[in-house]
Amino acid sequence: MLCKILLHRIDTFLSAIQSIGSLIIVTKFSSRVRRFAHSVASISLACLCFTPLLAVEQELAIDARLNEQIIMVPAGSDGQARLQTTVFRPNGPGPFPLLIINHGKDTGEPQYQQRDRFIYMATAFVKRGYAVLVPMRQGFANSSGSYANHGCNMTANGQAQADDVLSTIAFARQQKWIDSDRIVVAGQSYGGLATIALGTRDVPGVRGLINFAGGLRDDGAGCDWRGELVQAFANYGANSKVPSLWMYGVNDSLFGPDLVSRMYGAYVGQGGHARLHEFGVFKRDSHGMIASRDGEKIWWKETEPFLREVGMPTEEKYAVITPPPLPKTNFARLDDIAAVPYLQASGREAYREYLARMTPRAFAVSPTGDWCWAEEGENPDARALETCGKKSNQPCKLYSVDDYVVWQGSTPVDTAATAVGGSGQVGSP
Repeated sequence: MLCKILLHRIDTFLSAIQSIGSLIIVTKFSSRVRRFAHSVASISLACLCFTPLLAVEQELAIDARLNEQIIMVPAGSDGQARLQTTVFRPNGPGPFPLLIINHGKDTGEPQYQQRDRFIYMATAFVKRGYAVLVPMRQGFANSSGSYANHGCNMTANGQAQADDVLSTIAFARQQKWIDSDRIVVAGQSYGGLATIALGTRDVPGVRGLINFAGGLRDDGAGCDWRGELVQAFANYGANSKVPSLWMYGVNDSLFGPDLVSRMYGAYVGQGGHARLHEFGVFKRDSHGMIASRDGEKIWWKETEPFLREVGMPTEEKYAVITPPPLPKTNFARLDDIAAVPYLQASGREAYREYLARMTPRAFAVSPTGDWCWAEEGENPDARALETCGKKSNQPCKLYSVDDYVVWQGSTPVDTAATAVGGSGQVGSP
């Protein structure tokens, strides 16, 4: 069976199952790259299996390099709600300047959304001596409280989400390891809308805002969501108290250049202090740029001078160890599909498809003929191996990572001769 499942466990995933063979394709939209996604990145995972349903939700391991931990932050008018919040920080007691990153919204029910980490941005800021908080707002992931939904009223939607950001800042300012006078707030997609809404408040210590592809789409009947977004940003601009940097790509599947121009024009036209950077095409969809490993070379170029303008540090102070890449081998050329060990015809078609995927990516195989590839997001090599291993009764090994082969084994002729595996038809994720 060919299945297409949104890895964020969204309540609509069953509708994506298609009866095409014994293959399951798992695709995670983390903001992500489809027109209906409202969160942070495009992550694809495709694997051969013999189970008709496989909801693969992989909670990545806590990153000790960044002193990562998960805490619950009080929120709500009575302080009874709790926000599941990821913390990253340098070694030492601080106090550290603070970055808060606000997440987007996936399609489906918010409580089924996975905890966001923005690991690449968090790493870049921890290196520069920042503590980083990523709060999941009320009703999202494992946060308590109720998701605030004001329908097509985009102004109210942004402000309701900003309330939880304000609660996170209030909590952070009470911590001895936070420099309460040096705070910058960033947000992606719906989190970007919330971030700009926050800029209408008097928030001590907040020096700057960064809006990555900010907005919210609502395809409900009778909702002119584009016009409502323009009006929301006009309202925010009229009451803006904090300078902001905006970044949108021209191939953003949710907010195209014309709409971005209208939103930005409305904001600065009403007195908002902002600088817009339109950075062109980024991979298949620029909407999830900040969640990509390759996004830093785009966003940091603009973020660095902005941070300096608002009096925030930019120099690297701490080393974060990067694991060494797997060594390249001379087993075969990357595009030599026939050389991949163990695979039957369907697996070789899958590898052909994998070659068209974007980096970061990884392809894993098993002596049973099972396979899995992963694209984008965090640790695609670990995700490919883990999910392949869930389908095979023998260990999986990586064959390729990014643009090179890492397989260490016998010659292509030898392995091709021993190829076994299950049956199944391969389709496109």
